[in-house]
Amino acid sequence: MTREERKKKLYIIIFEANTPGGKAFDVGLLIAIFVSVGVVLLESVDEFSQHYADVFILAEWIFTLVFTLEYFLRIFISPHRRKYVFSFFGIIDLLSIMPAYLSLVFTGMHSLIILRSFRLLRVFRIFKLVRFVGEASQLRRALSASRPKIIVFLMAVGIIVVIMGTIMYLVEGPENGFTSIPRSIYWAIVTLTTVGYGDIAPSTVLGQTLASLIMIMGYGIIAVPTGIVTSEMAKTPVHAPDISEKVCNNCNAVIRDKEAAFCKYCGTRLA
Repeated sequence: MTREERKKKLYIIIFEANTPGGKAFDVGLLIAIFVSVGVVLLESVDEFSQHYADVFILAEWIFTLVFTLEYFLRIFISPHRRKYVFSFFGIIDLLSIMPAYLSLVFTGMHSLIILRSFRLLRVFRIFKLVRFVGEASQLRRALSASRPKIIVFLMAVGIIVVIMGTIMYLVEGPENGFTSIPRSIYWAIVTLTTVGYGDIAPSTVLGQTLASLIMIMGYGIIAVPTGIVTSEMAKTPVHAPDISEKVCNNCNAVIRDKEAAFCKYCGTRLA
């Protein structure tokens, strides 16, 4: 077997999920990602980190080296290396290994290994879930159409919390915990969103009355963005898949050129 033939065989296994070997590789990769993310989560628990710190560190570096080898192998066998490197999955693959190496220089970067979980998005191409791409596009279009209305809504909410926070500062004063206008605005935001931490609370009758009005107002305000987006989704037609379209197995891009042999975004051969 020649070098080119070996590269082509590796390409089919690593980049394509249509073959038994390709699907097995991707499923094994997903399992490794799940385990590596689980290691990071367990390491943050004191009870586990005190007893198994060395095991966690060893496991993390083993996974990091495996993912690093896989990343450079993808670059090596890709016929369009630059397109892969700057594709969505190419960037995600790089971000999944960078925190481990940066943690050797910068303290605190270690926890960013959790970015590796973004690689689980490959499940959409592995298990043929590309039919959800159309629904995702519909949601994206609805959010884009809702943006002006949501911006106006957020500006109105911002004005409300500034006014109410200032009034509460004047009504309650520093002796009741409202030590400044910004702190009072923080209280207004917490109350309006019905979070209610309880670290600041009005004690006067007038302050409590205003707080009650803000709480009731909060229930109505929370429903507004949902209504805006829902209305736009109802107006947005669902894009029915065209039989002439092709979906890239690597980046899930929809290619509308039925004669295309390669994805124009990442260079992957189209099935």
